[in-house]
Amino acid sequence: MPTVRDIVAALNRWAPEAQKADFDRVGLQVGDPEREVSRVLVALDLTPEVVDEAARTGVEMIVTHHPLIFKPLARLTPTDLVSGLAFRLAQEGIAYAAIHTNLDALRGGVSFALAELLGVENATTLAPERGMLKKLVVFVPQSHAEAVRQSMAEAGAGQIGDYRDCSFSGEGTGRFRATEGTDPHVGAIGEVHAEPEVRIEVLVESWALGRVVRAMQAAHPYEEVAYDVYAVENAHRTVGYGAVGSLAAPMPLDAFLAHVARQLGAESLRYAAEPGATIHRVAVCGGSGMSFFGAALASGADAYVTADVTYHRFFEPMDVTGRQRLALIDAGHYETEWITEQLIADRLAGAFGGLEVARTEHRTSPMRTWTGTAPEAR
Repeated sequence: MPTVRDIVAALNRWAPEAQKADFDRVGLQVGDPEREVSRVLVALDLTPEVVDEAARTGVEMIVTHHPLIFKPLARLTPTDLVSGLAFRLAQEGIAYAAIHTNLDALRGGVSFALAELLGVENATTLAPERGMLKKLVVFVPQSHAEAVRQSMAEAGAGQIGDYRDCSFSGEGTGRFRATEGTDPHVGAIGEVHAEPEVRIEVLVESWALGRVVRAMQAAHPYEEVAYDVYAVENAHRTVGYGAVGSLAAPMPLDAFLAHVARQLGAESLRYAAEPGATIHRVAVCGGSGMSFFGAALASGADAYVTADVTYHRFFEPMDVTGRQRLALIDAGHYETEWITEQLIADRLAGAFGGLEVARTEHRTSPMRTWTGTAPEAR
């Protein structure tokens, strides 16, 4: 039976916490890491109803997309929603973890699930992240070059998009003088030694750097390994926000709006679009995605489906003539992210045989749409 620690580790292997946004708080927030878990409940948000459901059904752990705790708690008392829910979880002995922007930024994560739900094909990352990569360079005697190269690859180095075991090698000569107290693999103490060596370069994701360096050092014959780590500004091929691709066939705007509402279960949509537009290329970002509006526009998308669009930002698709350059569609935060529940549940069920994983029976969004008739505004 897995422990809370095992489940959090599995989530972290899938969507590394190092991928999260700086403001975010993910991972284990409440509970004993060593507690064994037989049942997990998955929800988009942690609400009193979700905690009640977990307690009623004998769940030992809850996993949500949106974190409960964003800011450090000054006290743990049942006096407000956040501290009160954390207090209740502790009372019930229910562990709680969140997987948020690290899942948003994952290729195959939230936005890719949204794209699939909307029928967007051949999706790629809309806004790839930068600053997530390092270049590791190590100097190895020729006799051990392949062993070191292989060890780094097995530890996760050398991944470029869908390619694995990528590296570059160049031959040269390394020189060093071993001093008293050392135990050189080659050369004599006190003498300058020249050794034919191979320079091996690999790309490494920043969160895997420590693991890769340890693997490299373990395979390297020298007691003092010469290596360099460089920052790389390349965009990460598989880490970033949003997704963009194309529908199987173009759709008139009205038909596309109806399709979005139907697929997402949205009671209403807020949008700005050119009347009579045709939608073929579609960009999406689950949740608050206006930070990536520029990327959506640059991608050549006919529509951008996201959430939390404020009034003035609906003017941004408009050019100087008043023409809407793309259809900007606010489908709702909950509506564009509820698919995350199934994404997380499927991952955990696949990772742990025998673990019972369920989605909450509750719609966790507090927002409702009023569709009554209002008196005429004055």
